[in-house]
Amino acid sequence: NEIIFLVEDAVEGGFTAKALGESIFTEGDTIDEIRANIRDAVDCHFEPENKPKVIRLHFVCEEVLA
Repeated sequence: NEIIFLVEDAVEGGFTAKALGESIFTEGDTIDEIRANIRDAVDCHFEPENKPKVIRLHFVCEEVLA
């Protein structure tokens, strides 16, 4: 029983996080803030008895080589 979030750098700075398979999206300025916001978003989205036991974060890093 888990949920997976894709965490990416935001264009304007900070991070965005999008859940796979659920309509959950959040953002934060720092890694600690995005982690806290993800936990809050999961708590708000699910009833306590249906809340995932594990939250996985997949950090996506885009790099451009010229």
